[in-house]
Amino acid sequence: MAEECCSADLLEWIGPDVSACVFGRLDHPADLVRAAAVSRTWRRCVVESGLSKSLCLRLCPEVATVAAAAEVARSPPSTAAHESGHERDYRIYSNLAGAYVSDSAAKPSAECILDCIGASSTDDFPAETMENTLDEEEIINFRPSYWSSGGADDPEAPESLTYRLNSDICIVDEIRVRPYQAFFQDGDPIYSSKVVRFRMGHYKLPRGSETFVMDDYENKMVNADEKYMWTYTSPEFPMLQKNELQSFKLPRPVLCIGGVVMIELLGRVQKQEADDRYYICVCHAEVMGRSLSPLFMVEISDPEGYSILKYLPGAKDLSIDDFLQDDTKDSPEWHYLVGRYRQMNHRAVVVSALLEPVHYMHDVGGISDDDHEDDVGGISDDDHEDDVGGISDDDYLE
Repeated sequence: MAEECCSADLLEWIGPDVSACVFGRLDHPADLVRAAAVSRTWRRCVVESGLSKSLCLRLCPEVATVAAAAEVARSPPSTAAHESGHERDYRIYSNLAGAYVSDSAAKPSAECILDCIGASSTDDFPAETMENTLDEEEIINFRPSYWSSGGADDPEAPESLTYRLNSDICIVDEIRVRPYQAFFQDGDPIYSSKVVRFRMGHYKLPRGSETFVMDDYENKMVNADEKYMWTYTSPEFPMLQKNELQSFKLPRPVLCIGGVVMIELLGRVQKQEADDRYYICVCHAEVMGRSLSPLFMVEISDPEGYSILKYLPGAKDLSIDDFLQDDTKDSPEWHYLVGRYRQMNHRAVVVSALLEPVHYMHDVGGISDDDHEDDVGGISDDDHEDDVGGISDDDYLE
């Protein structure tokens, strides 16, 4: 009993400021959840101090661009209206941090590109469209397959390729780019860039506002930088002038909020003999990472383009087959978000069917029958109750 009293009174003895400072030094979300499970006093300190969000910001600074976070229940409980915002944020950001640090061996990185958004320029549109970079092969239907920039007299003229990922929110750790070698030209020149840099973020307008690219002018307009909010910019990586898939490991795994990745190709090294102008050509590109959808989704509704993070805790218990079925008892927001995920899943399957090898959505970042939140979040159900919420009232220390 004496030990219980000491542990229960410890935080009251050192005060709230020192307590928050001590807990703030924990660097793993599971440790923070365990601390919140010790007693009501410890839990109140962890929850009301916003430590789970602070830890999330330390792990992935991109979270700072999230304007708000909301929990979307499949059937909202009657007591939800009486719950504090601190409790809700604690659950959301604890699970997000847990998903970020979860063991990559359980969910290894996979190709995340769903489709192309646009290129900064294209020399011969659509024959040399960036859509060609989705396929690994150099020759398709007996024709060279690659994207080519427009020609430039300035060797420092930049180019960019922008892609949409197969999920609203992904953890990206590596990007691969293969320059194109023009075997049909004298000397077999390789049109690589000097360096590459990567940006991640989202389209500023609500989902569905993007337009399909039908010609080169629209290609340039949809790729305009002012249409996007970039939440991460990588350092520059030197690119080799070699015909090989070159891997660029990011300094840390990056939380791509909004599912848009831009590959910036900076500087040119190869002139085309025919017109004496510099070009950049890419044969293939890959974005490697892990999807956090449908457990987490992103909405863009703020006039300035800021994102709203949506957490769907009920998604952890559903299989892929469950997501294909509608239930009239589902809340309207749940129905909308799950419907959007279903649409993304269907689109990924269609795109994958056109490219070899086939990767279905649940293989590239969705969920399967066995992929529950304890696999994504790095914190098992045995560690806490209500996903991250510590222990029950009967288990607290007196």
